[in-house]
Amino acid sequence: MTSPFDQPVARDHTCSVKFDARKAVFGREDVIPVWVADMDFAAPEAVTRALVERARHPVYGYSLFPDSLYQSMIDWFRTRHGWDIQREWILMAPGVVPSLNAACMAYAEPGQGVIIQPPVYPPFFSSVRQSGRTVIENPLVLEKGPDAGPGRYRMDLEHLEQCAARPDARVLMLCSPHNPVGRIWTEEELRGVLAIARKHDLVVLSDEIHCDLTFDDGPRHSVLATLAEPDDALVTAVAPSKSFNMPGLGLSALVVADAERRKAIKAVFQSMHMPQCNPFSSAGFEAGYREGGPWLDELLVYLRNNRDYVEREVRERLPGMRVSAPEATYLMWLDCRDLGMTDAELKRFFVQDAGVGMNPGLSFGNPGSGFMRLNIGCPRAVLAEVLERIETALDVRR
Repeated sequence: MTSPFDQPVARDHTCSVKFDARKAVFGREDVIPVWVADMDFAAPEAVTRALVERARHPVYGYSLFPDSLYQSMIDWFRTRHGWDIQREWILMAPGVVPSLNAACMAYAEPGQGVIIQPPVYPPFFSSVRQSGRTVIENPLVLEKGPDAGPGRYRMDLEHLEQCAARPDARVLMLCSPHNPVGRIWTEEELRGVLAIARKHDLVVLSDEIHCDLTFDDGPRHSVLATLAEPDDALVTAVAPSKSFNMPGLGLSALVVADAERRKAIKAVFQSMHMPQCNPFSSAGFEAGYREGGPWLDELLVYLRNNRDYVEREVRERLPGMRVSAPEATYLMWLDCRDLGMTDAELKRFFVQDAGVGMNPGLSFGNPGSGFMRLNIGCPRAVLAEVLERIETALDVRR
C-alpha cells in the first residue's frame, strides 16, 4: 500500500535552503539533499487551510497572539505529554534558535559559561560564542554496541557535575530528544540533570522541539518540566515547526514558570525589537496544535518504517558504516569511522563520489568526527536512491 508521504513534492526553485542552496553548500546542484532538518512532505491540510483563510483578508498588519493560540498549545501538551502549562508561563518567541541566544544573554554575563553536550545541533555552539559567553563541553559518551554493532549514547553525569561546579558556569542547554543522536533521555538521566542544576544554581534551557517526533516502539519522552520541582530554574523551548513541517513560519514558545526569569528573557527579545507577531505564523502554529494530531500520527508510522529500512539496508549493504535506530526525530546518525577517512575525505566521498548531501558530523562538535547526519524525512524512494548511490560509491572505492 502506498502512503501520501510517498508522493514527491517538488521543492526546487521555491527558495528552499535544503534544495536551492545545494550549489553553495556542496559545490554541485545534483546531490540528493538529505541535510537540513525539514521534511519533504506537505504540511497538514489544516495548516495550509488556515494560512489560505488568513491570506483572504487583504490586510497584513501588526498582529496580536489570540487567546485561542495559547489554548491550542496548552491543550496539545496536556493531551500528548501530560504537561499542564499555565497561560502566564508562555512567552512567544521568533524561533528556538533565537531563544538559545536569548537564554545565553538573559542568564549569563559575558564571559560566563554555558554547558552543552556534544555532539549537538550547531546553534548550541554558535549561540554561546556569538553572545560572548564561554562554551563548556560535557560530551556524550558512546558506549560500545554488542558484537561490534552500533553503540548507544548516554550522558556523562559525573563529568556534568564537574562542569557545573565551575565558578563561571551559569546555564545548561539540554537537547531533549537529542539532535543528532536521536536519544530520548530516561527519567533517571533527566532527574540527574535537574539535581546537578539545582545543586549548582544553573538555569536549564531544555530544547524540546523534537518532543512530538517519538516512535511507539521505543521509550516515552518525558518533558523535563514534568519532573522538576517548583523552584527549579527551568526554561522549556517548544514549537510545532518540526512536528508539522513548517519551520519556515518561524514561531516558537518558551515556557517559564518563574516570573523573574520570564521577564529577563522577554527583555532580551524586546531589546532587539523582536516581539512582533506574524499573522501567518500565528495561524499555522494554532492550526498545527489544534488539528494536526491525526496527520502527525500517520507521519510517525512512515518515519518509523523509513528508520527501520535505513537501519536494515546500512547493515546489509554498506560495509564500514553503522547506524542505530533513533528513538526520536527524523534524523539518523551514521557512524562512518570504519571507512578510515578523515572528515574532509568523508565529506568529499559523499558529495563527489556518491552525490549525496548530508551534514558532516564534525559540525556538531569534535565528538562528531567520523559521523554524518542523514535526514529521513522524505519519500522512501529518495532514501532508496541515496543508499544505492552510497553503495555504488563504496564498490568503486574498493
